[in-house]
Amino acid sequence: MTFIRTETDGAVGVITIDRKERFNSLDVETARDLRKAGLTFARDERIRAVILRGIPGVFCSGADLKYIRGGGNRQDLGYLQPAARDVGPGYGEVFKQILEYIHSTISEIRRAPKPFIASVDGIAAAGGFGVAMCCDLVMASERATFEWAYPKTGLTGAESSTFFLPRLVGLRRAMELLFLNPRLTAEQARDYGLVTAVYPVDGFDERVLAIARQLTEGPAEALGIAKGLINEAANVERLDYHLDRELENLTRIANGADFAEGLAAFFEKRPPRFNTNKRINETKEPLLPGRQR
Repeated sequence: MTFIRTETDGAVGVITIDRKERFNSLDVETARDLRKAGLTFARDERIRAVILRGIPGVFCSGADLKYIRGGGNRQDLGYLQPAARDVGPGYGEVFKQILEYIHSTISEIRRAPKPFIASVDGIAAAGGFGVAMCCDLVMASERATFEWAYPKTGLTGAESSTFFLPRLVGLRRAMELLFLNPRLTAEQARDYGLVTAVYPVDGFDERVLAIARQLTEGPAEALGIAKGLINEAANVERLDYHLDRELENLTRIANGADFAEGLAAFFEKRPPRFNTNKRINETKEPLLPGRQR
């Protein structure tokens, strides 16, 4: 069973994440199907604009933490490790398997010589936040919300979020979202520069589809070249390198004690008690200015 639906409306391709019972989170199979759908529409010359959306009320909540907590599918993890080695302790390898598909999708979206529109009606958090930010246009309904969310489980950020965030909102606000982790309304996200436009919930999908149809009537080749030039100006050619750095660091941190605690706290619906904070609190004497241990 696939949770990724694809359809076409003339020259518009529509990708829908439809996994309501898991808040449109992505396990390996769903991430793999998302990559296939994104790659297919990105490379199909008959498709001149693509909408990426969730079901009404939910866009995407990122990687499926329940799937990760369960250890994933060990047979599917085989391609990550030599046959003679077992998957190590921690959650990093399961995360890696999911993120490799998501990161490949993001890379394809940025290279595609056509507009990708994130249609956000509901929550876009963690990986869902990153997937929305990588798109060329972000249309939000009035009930949409946007949240960095990674610190809640002790993670570093991935899915292009640490790459695009400072480019979209500037360094100071990027640090605000990183450290303070506010949940932004659609209007706040637009003010920050994360969202292109905000529309009422009623008729939202139809409004976004109308915009996509309008884009298909433009000069496709010229717009595709211009997108590439703007990517060059924003140094987006470094995206693939940065995605690898995100993957490397998140995989490492997901194998540590902080993420294990954050994951447990998430499912137990309590505040996390991160080991990092514990170690700081256990310091026997304060460090004075200029003093080193």
